[in-house]
Amino acid sequence: MKRRDFIKSSSMGLTGLGLSTSVLSMTTENTPFHVNNLPIENDGLVLNYHLMHPGDLSAPGDPNAAFFLNDTCHLHYILRHPWKDDESHSFIHVSSRDMLHWEWHKTKLQPSFTGHGMYSGTGFITKGGRPATIYHGQGSDRNQIAIAKDNNLSAWEKPYPIKVKTKDGKDARINHWDPDCFLIGDTYYAISGGQNPPVFKSTDLKNWTFIGDFLQHEMLDVAKGEDISCPNFFKIGDKWMMLCISHPFGCRYYLGDWDEKKEQFVPTSHNRMNWRREGQSNLEYRNCFAPESVLTPDGRRVMWAWLATLDDRVNKKTIQSLPRELSLDKEGTLKIAPLKELKSLRYDEKQIVNFEVDMRKQHNGGFSNKKIAELEGDAIEIEATISREVAKNKRFGFQLFSDGEKDFGFPVVINPVTKSVLVGNTEAPFLVDSLPANEDVNIRIFIDKYLVEVFVNDKQAVLDVCMNYDKYSGLYAYTYGEKTTFKEIKIWKIKPTNEGYFKAKENRIWETDTK
Repeated sequence: MKRRDFIKSSSMGLTGLGLSTSVLSMTTENTPFHVNNLPIENDGLVLNYHLMHPGDLSAPGDPNAAFFLNDTCHLHYILRHPWKDDESHSFIHVSSRDMLHWEWHKTKLQPSFTGHGMYSGTGFITKGGRPATIYHGQGSDRNQIAIAKDNNLSAWEKPYPIKVKTKDGKDARINHWDPDCFLIGDTYYAISGGQNPPVFKSTDLKNWTFIGDFLQHEMLDVAKGEDISCPNFFKIGDKWMMLCISHPFGCRYYLGDWDEKKEQFVPTSHNRMNWRREGQSNLEYRNCFAPESVLTPDGRRVMWAWLATLDDRVNKKTIQSLPRELSLDKEGTLKIAPLKELKSLRYDEKQIVNFEVDMRKQHNGGFSNKKIAELEGDAIEIEATISREVAKNKRFGFQLFSDGEKDFGFPVVINPVTKSVLVGNTEAPFLVDSLPANEDVNIRIFIDKYLVEVFVNDKQAVLDVCMNYDKYSGLYAYTYGEKTTFKEIKIWKIKPTNEGYFKAKENRIWETDTK
């Protein structure tokens, strides 16, 4: 099978950016930015079914201001670009009917219109039913609100700054950074990023009164000094959820309750969506970054995250994760599932039942592997089911892009000893024993060229990259210590969804003003 040659010299896994500062420092005026310092065409980095920017270098690429309007999903992401002989940021606007096939639109929220750059924020619907966005205005020293004139987001009213007053009418001393706005009853609440974000309220989006700390208390598993940025606060099931990042640790979330009397969020649990990879600093292990979510017309909560610290070339392409559906199970634990519409992209199914990997041929390290199939193409989904009884006490998994003998490729491993799932160089918590007694292990692997995303029982979602994905095309199952029987393995090819990408790459409708 022929694949691109541009990355054959790269080793498995990530090179990383080696960032030692936050995205905040990446986007300051002291950071040089040059549009043409990397080749644009023929770089081999164009993905098949992930949303990515169709233009030049663009990082950071935080998703922002998501809406569902007239059965159409609208999403924005940050574009970094020159403006007035300096650099600034705009919100690039894309839309989709299925959250998979995207169309680019003329950029409206850009410095030539707003008078300032666009940093992270969220979208919300006003009490009057109009789409609006709250964001940090780069260079304005304020968070800003802009309200759309129509549901197509084809025109916006001029943004205006948020001015927060204390109860006695004085200017509130708060940080202005990464805001979020949400409606509870007849009251708008807004928060601004920080270690414990300030919360303030309004009835008209014009006059804001400071309340105090947003968090009623912090959680024990949160590192001291860890910030809350890119927050997105919403109701999920009978709980409230705050999706956010910390700059060192990437995507994370709190679940809890809203205290109506004190007007504060009361967190009851905290977990991460991002974990350190081999070769990354303990202080900088981001890959899933700057989450944004939207509520669909059928009641699903769907999120995206910017893939922030992949290989330097990849990072600057502004790639969004696959859309992930968030929900709570009956115990109140967060479930993370791939967007259900992804199943519509499947074709050319291959099914294998009772696939057994025995120990007759062992490799150094005490494991044995067995070839399942050749990976045909570079847009693939694999789904495997393993009996809970088989899985709970042993290591097993897959080798992607392997020759089965000398190069064991890209690993996907369930490990009961470390209570984890390993995807490439990224290891995340997962315990088979935590599953219900009658629930088998279900693994869904999405391959889009060099990007691999893995979902396990809708309990865990992990991604990593393999920059030499084209070296070998073998898919192997492997086991440690004793045989493993895979109850069922299904493999599909995935239809591309990047028609809009190529159209926008050619027509460049999204291009911003530079003067």
